[in-house]
Amino acid sequence: MRSLHTGHPRVRRRRLATLTALLVCVATAWIASPAATAAPAAGPVSPALVTTTAHPGNQVALTFDDGPSPQFTPQLLQVLRKHQVKAVFCLVGEQVEWQQAQVRAIVADGHTLCNHTYRHRDLTTVPPAEIEADIKQTNAQIRAAVPGVDIPYFRAPYGNWGQSPAVAANLGLRPLSWTLMPGDWELPGADVLLQRLRDGITPTGVVTLHDAGGDRQQTVDAVDRLIPEFKAKGWNFDLPAR
Repeated sequence: MRSLHTGHPRVRRRRLATLTALLVCVATAWIASPAATAAPAAGPVSPALVTTTAHPGNQVALTFDDGPSPQFTPQLLQVLRKHQVKAVFCLVGEQVEWQQAQVRAIVADGHTLCNHTYRHRDLTTVPPAEIEADIKQTNAQIRAAVPGVDIPYFRAPYGNWGQSPAVAANLGLRPLSWTLMPGDWELPGADVLLQRLRDGITPTGVVTLHDAGGDRQQTVDAVDRLIPEFKAKGWNFDLPAR
């Protein structure tokens, strides 16, 4: 039986093919790793509160606070997907910690993320160093679910900003406020909530609703009715200014 010398051309070709395959595997693993997909450090942005949409005219932006929720976030995503609308989800770090799959679903559907602090505490009297640590911890928790994901906004719980706008802006996050919060946490009923939205939405406005923190079925139902109604009137659903 003839032995095959390692210098034979066919052996060299096999070795080259094996080496190439190994290099492809290593490169693929590196690209997919969290370190390789880490978001670049964001530069400082304006600390002015964002209260308008990115574009002028009959535009309105929908934002959802306090999630994600295992029950109502998927329902809202289904509604937004059905009506082909993109929104902003303001995430609480301790919710993200046990709901990573929901964060991935939000991002997979093309929505935008917002940092809503780690434990949803009032920031009115919190020192800047603590605010910075909180924002960074929340960003890290979000990116543990979706490595490298963009988080362009920050929103202070209850709208009690304290010194957080300057801190967030220095970390590259625009402070995202609103022009209408129709009080869905009061559970007024889907009909009343929808009427509040009709009465309160103004051109280039930013609406704050909630997808967690309680029973949000009325919110889901109201949004499902609001979107086609406003689209029929010539309105567009935009994202907030950046």
